[in-house]
Amino acid sequence: MTAQLPDGASAGWTDFGRWIARYPYALPFRVRVHGREHVPLTGAVVVVANHSSMADGPLLFGALPRRVVFLIKQEMFAGPLGWFLRKIGQLSVRRGVPDRAPLLAALRVLRAGGVVGVFPEGTRGSGDVADAQHGAAWLARSSDAVVLPVACRGTLRPEGARRRFLPVVDVLVGEPFEVPPGKGRQALDVATEQVRDRLATLVAELDDFRDRSVSGEAK
Repeated sequence: MTAQLPDGASAGWTDFGRWIARYPYALPFRVRVHGREHVPLTGAVVVVANHSSMADGPLLFGALPRRVVFLIKQEMFAGPLGWFLRKIGQLSVRRGVPDRAPLLAALRVLRAGGVVGVFPEGTRGSGDVADAQHGAAWLARSSDAVVLPVACRGTLRPEGARRRFLPVVDVLVGEPFEVPPGKGRQALDVATEQVRDRLATLVAELDDFRDRSVSGEAK
């Protein structure tokens, strides 16, 4: 199982990190996970998730039932936090700079049957997945991994809103799918658009669910 983590990572530290994410870190939130049964319990998986808050990654790291190696911006890897992130199997990515090293490390994890997590939007935003980068589709095609879309809502405090007490965070796990085969940039563009569309559709489904839940509570 250690082969399903990057070099230098520890399975024990990773499980400890997941416990922190699942309990102490999640204390300020009410996390509800829907569709957990869709997570394949074995085999290579590329998790793709929307990204609107710093809390998304840690909460998903604890909520999913397998060890997930997330690709995280390099700025987070300074000092003791950087040491901890490496020990729990996270990979540093330099945004806006061509760097194949983290992708190749992620590819090794997938070829060993592990799970890699990617925020295809590339940075935090509204989380509606209006755009997507190629990394997730490239990893899935290069490793024959399935893609698992995961939508997360509730971590971002609305602009102008007061500090919230125990906000509800919903995580919706979609059904895994395979990206279409093919070689070359055009095929990669098609696969990337499929990843973006599946994830955006799932986010919209979760938004609708949350709107209906709020409407039901208001009645």
